[in-house]
Amino acid sequence: MEIIVNISKQTLRLVDGNKVVQEYIVSTARNGAGEQYGSECTPRGKHIIRAKIGDGQPENSVFVGRRFSGEIFNEELNRQYPERDWILTRIMWLSGLEVGFNRLGKVDTMRRYIYIHGCPDSDRLGEPTSHGCIKMRNRDLIKLFEQVKIGTLVTIKEEE
Repeated sequence: MEIIVNISKQTLRLVDGNKVVQEYIVSTARNGAGEQYGSECTPRGKHIIRAKIGDGQPENSVFVGRRFSGEIFNEELNRQYPERDWILTRIMWLSGLEVGFNRLGKVDTMRRYIYIHGCPDSDRLGEPTSHGCIKMRNRDLIKLFEQVKIGTLVTIKEEE
């Protein structure tokens, strides 16, 4: 199994060999593609899922610093904290594999805290709106989370 994220199409595909198992609409960075620390861009290239966080938590669980905050996202909470960048339900933390491109130094994907994670249902997907991460619908993320393992290859590219 491999995950392929297409930035230009705003899709995430789970593939098994040449067969597309599932395709999801996602949102990547509003600042576009890029690897530099502090850029708020989505990093390209080959990555792996380094950690899976949130297994067994309820849908819409809120994560802060990769820890369950004890909150469950709802519109009242959203109104209370309108500027919060919501990380919900599950986290798949990515680590780059290409030294000097997306691994180590000022381009290290893991040190940039780049995840595949859930977002509020009200967030727009299918267009770039994130701060660098790959955002998904919570139900889709739960399904994907259950199908992949730590170490799964994740390729992020700009075009098909």
